[in-house]
Amino acid sequence: MRPPLTPRMRERRLTIVLLDLIGSTAFVQRLGPMRAAQWLQYHDRLARGLIYRYQGREIDRSDGFLLSFERPIDALNFALAYQIQIPPKTYLKTRIGIHVGAVVEIIQHELDVMIGVKPVELEGISKNIAARTMSLCGPGQVLLTEAAYKAVRGRANAHTPSGTRYALAGLYAFKGVAEPQIIYTVGVTTESLQPPLSTEKARRVGGPKKIKSRLSHMRALELAEWGLYRAVMITSIIYLYIFTRWIARPSARRYWGIDHAPFTWIDHVSEALHYIIETLISGG
Repeated sequence: MRPPLTPRMRERRLTIVLLDLIGSTAFVQRLGPMRAAQWLQYHDRLARGLIYRYQGREIDRSDGFLLSFERPIDALNFALAYQIQIPPKTYLKTRIGIHVGAVVEIIQHELDVMIGVKPVELEGISKNIAARTMSLCGPGQVLLTEAAYKAVRGRANAHTPSGTRYALAGLYAFKGVAEPQIIYTVGVTTESLQPPLSTEKARRVGGPKKIKSRLSHMRALELAEWGLYRAVMITSIIYLYIFTRWIARPSARRYWGIDHAPFTWIDHVSEALHYIIETLISGG
């Protein structure tokens, strides 16, 4: 019986990223163990390529990845690049939570590694907070704790996707965590910024119900949809305005046989429609 080997331990401040594959159990059951394993290996190769590109470190892998990054902006860029690039290739839905905090880094003895022990482990409440944050995410979403948000705010670089936006999701009480956590969403679409609902391990305490689009941050598709909606609305009101002005004419009223009907309100309606048209066109 060999004597116990003592691992090296040190406390560090790291950026912790939890990436989870949603519905992985059902995925394996549907494809069968061999096909699922091949497909998951394909997913992992793509993910590890991004981990390497953004200088991350793989700590563990199960139904996703536990990762650490030295720089918070690298973790953010990895998460956004992953959600943009990999799910369309693998058809797997994922969620990602990011937290910055103190952890205990455990470096296992090489003899233990030889028998299958993971070379590096992380312990501490920061890992739990990252996991709870990840559990809140909807498919394709990236969530940040307040500490992570403060660490990346204003630090975008050439690798940060164009149009990246942040939004306050709200205050959440995490199971097993004493203090409620302020959570932020980050993404390039309005859908990815919507505040998540409560889960079994994270209860929503308060915050905005919905994140609205802002014209200056809209992507091309969102901008097209916004413009089409506004054009249809303005056109409909213009037609209604033209009709009210026409029906107010005595000849038009005689044509429709309503020349004796009380139409004293028509001028007020026309004025109101005229004001609405000017407001919509001016963007007010």
